[in-house]
Amino acid sequence: MKSDRLKNKLLRIGAILMLLLIGINALVAGYLFIIDPTGHKMGIELSYLQNAPFETYLIPGLILFIVIGCLSMFTAVCVWKKTENHPYWIMLQSSLLSGWILIQIILVQDFNWLHALMLLISALLWRCAELMLKNHAAGNF
Repeated sequence: MKSDRLKNKLLRIGAILMLLLIGINALVAGYLFIIDPTGHKMGIELSYLQNAPFETYLIPGLILFIVIGCLSMFTAVCVWKKTENHPYWIMLQSSLLSGWILIQIILVQDFNWLHALMLLISALLWRCAELMLKNHAAGNF
């Protein structure tokens, strides 16, 4: 029983840390794209968007800031407060992050280590949520 509580606590801490990492990065990057849609503040050229439907980074910056950044922070708070549905919020954020990265890879026709890292974090978040739900169903929470 005590080890189950410890496992759940470690799952929650891990999920919170990953969500904060994603959230803070997305808020900063999204903000920089919003205030400088040319991408220069981020060190990215507009030519990176040549195959994408965007002429500047404004729309991607807004999406990154709100959908990935704000929602990751909201989800981290839900996990920290142990809200009733926090595993589902984690699954939603995992899905949104994966979708964001996969769409980005398709649109910019590039794959780099940051894409791989974000996809890994997304998979780990999903697994944390699955284990939380499993433990909850077994009465170990």
